[in-house]
Amino acid sequence: MAISTTVTTQSITGIFDLSGRVALVSGASSGIGRHMSLTLAAAGAEVIVTARRIDLLHALVAEIEAAGGKARAIALDVTRRQSVQACLDTAAEACGRLDIVVNNAGVSNTKNVLKYEDSEWDAILDTNLKGAWILSQEAAQRMVGFNRGGSLINVTSILADRVTGGVGPYCAAKAGLSHLTRSMALELARYAIRVNAIAPGYIMTELNEEFLRSPAGEQLKSRIPSRTFGECSSLDGALLLLASEAGRYMTGSEIVVDGGHLCSGL
Repeated sequence: MAISTTVTTQSITGIFDLSGRVALVSGASSGIGRHMSLTLAAAGAEVIVTARRIDLLHALVAEIEAAGGKARAIALDVTRRQSVQACLDTAAEACGRLDIVVNNAGVSNTKNVLKYEDSEWDAILDTNLKGAWILSQEAAQRMVGFNRGGSLINVTSILADRVTGGVGPYCAAKAGLSHLTRSMALELARYAIRVNAIAPGYIMTELNEEFLRSPAGEQLKSRIPSRTFGECSSLDGALLLLASEAGRYMTGSEIVVDGGHLCSGL
């Protein structure tokens, strides 16, 4: 069998095209999730933007549509299986398929390890780990039914591999999600469903901007080899690679986007 080695500009750009695909993003009301929704829409996908408060998603849908994209908002609480099932059923009925799911919903807290309450542990683990498990499992079941394969993308963190003080439950949840990514990749490959992860470093959003611009944030930045914090757009390349045909032979992978922070040891 002859192996094609022809490379053209169209073939390179075309493999990142998401036209005709349907993508769902959890935690899309702000920050990284909001930006990822815009990126997927710009690449041609019809985007289902989800969060617990649907009213916060209307402006995002309007922005995507104003740019010529397609989007719809659906309320979703990833910690409740019934909410996940209802969301995915609505999406499937409206769009007729589901190709890409981005598990981005997450919460955190900062507190000394001796001070965390059980309820705080539960809230962080339920959203960051259990919620990703429920959404991935339910989405994968529907992808199997559609028989088109698909891509599940988990947003983990460099804190899955390193730790910092005050965020023990968050570190545990992201480490679990990183390992779950590989486990699900192993089992779902037979259905042509790829499961990968993006591990951001310190990405500046409206939620953390005040801290990252503070003296403590400047001290943190000095320990990053690139001496910069990332922006949401820093994640675009990894996202489009894992969502598109460009990453068709990738599963069980985790792409670190952190300016070299993880390899610095600082």
